[in-house]
Amino acid sequence: MALALLSVSDKTGLVPFAAGLVEVGFELVSSGGTHKALTEAGLAARTVAEVTGADEMLDGRVKTLHPVIHGGILANRALPAHLAQLADRGIEPIDLVVSNLYPFVAAPDIETIDIGGPTMVRSAAKNYDAVTIVVNPMDYDRVLDAYRSGGPSQAMRRNLARAAFAHTAAYDSAIVTWFDAHDPSDALPETLHLSLDRVHDLRYGENPHQSGARYRHTHGSGWWDAATIHQGKEMSYLNVYDTEAAWNVVNSLDPLRPAAVVIKHANPCGAAHGDTIVDAYRRAHACDSVSAFGGIVALNRPATTELAEELANVFTEVIVAPSFSPEALQVLAAKPNLRVVEAGEAPPTASLAMRSVSGGMLVQTADQVTDDLADAAWTVATDREPTEAEWHDLRFAWRVAASVTSNCIVLVKDQAAVGIGAGQQNRRDAGAIAAQKADGRARGGACASDAFFPFRDGLDAAASAGVTAVIQPGGSIRDDEVIAAANEMGMAMVFTGQRHFKH
Repeated sequence: MALALLSVSDKTGLVPFAAGLVEVGFELVSSGGTHKALTEAGLAARTVAEVTGADEMLDGRVKTLHPVIHGGILANRALPAHLAQLADRGIEPIDLVVSNLYPFVAAPDIETIDIGGPTMVRSAAKNYDAVTIVVNPMDYDRVLDAYRSGGPSQAMRRNLARAAFAHTAAYDSAIVTWFDAHDPSDALPETLHLSLDRVHDLRYGENPHQSGARYRHTHGSGWWDAATIHQGKEMSYLNVYDTEAAWNVVNSLDPLRPAAVVIKHANPCGAAHGDTIVDAYRRAHACDSVSAFGGIVALNRPATTELAEELANVFTEVIVAPSFSPEALQVLAAKPNLRVVEAGEAPPTASLAMRSVSGGMLVQTADQVTDDLADAAWTVATDREPTEAEWHDLRFAWRVAASVTSNCIVLVKDQAAVGIGAGQQNRRDAGAIAAQKADGRARGGACASDAFFPFRDGLDAAASAGVTAVIQPGGSIRDDEVIAAANEMGMAMVFTGQRHFKH
């Protein structure tokens, strides 16, 4: 009779699966809570201690760590010498191992670090030519079906073995992360161990000839996992990427006021506060209505019917908001290709930012943006202090600039972006683009630069657009020239002491 060893923490579907194994000719061996669950269900099962002749010890730390268990799993059935050794020691071959690990993530502690489980899983996965390893209850049905049809194929056993090693790798990754959390002295650990699960196959990658998918941290989640996509075409890689950018930007603005952001190619082409969410959207769209065509719209307030009717007149790829009224959804349904994403809560701030490079990854701590006027690094560099209205515009412009690809200049009037110059190789061109887009609407407003002005020409460009206040990091060897130019033109200028390059 074939032997199946069952030792699981997640007992979902355990009893019917075990009953099915008995029906196809397996004898069951189990330990601890698994044995109790099986016997209480009326299934006959030997204990691990009965098989090994050794009782559990050290408060359960040692149960399956025994030559009888691992010899039965690891023996190469194609080698007569291995089978002879099993016979000499009275060890029964184990043909099926069903195991998943202590829920460390749910209750991280030294005592919830599983030792015997991962060892047993890895042993079975290594010997997949002869042994079937099952770690996921979702696989129970297909494995049982395979046994009812003569047994799993080698391809299936290999696939299950891969899942098993992924299971233990993710488990170890969670433990390493827990150790790192207990040593916050180093923001960048010596090693990073990532475990990701593919959770969403996308329409395509950046281009239609590329495949794309969204992966999620095995033991984590993000706002996408709780989001509802009400309608629209399948999401592509860029739809997700740009929607992520839009949702992050709109939630970086003042949560006490309605805000809307329009994103195109991961850059804001409009951002505004308003008295209502419709007002905020209209002001954001007006910043650059040409670029807004085919863009992503993000809101920090529920989408109303009036807003939906506004959107009906603009080609938009995605709209993301905390919620949508039933009437708004009815209006948007008339645009079946529009993706409507209900996002729920604002996204948490990630601690690390990563991107691929040849042979590895670039990793940095996340960019933290502050607009706290009490910050000691913020100083008024000019003779004139900003007015209260200018302060509001400066803070808003600084928030938006931090989300725009460098080099960038952002022009703002009454807490609405009116001109954005993004991704230029020099700051003067960024300023010229922003001024051209503003087309006179920045007069009396504010200018934000994500890094210092290396020459006064950038400031001159801002002045030509009509702004009266500027915010920038400072730190150029020509700061004195730039400050003198600002004083000459009667502008107020604030140094933040911190730049926000974004590539």
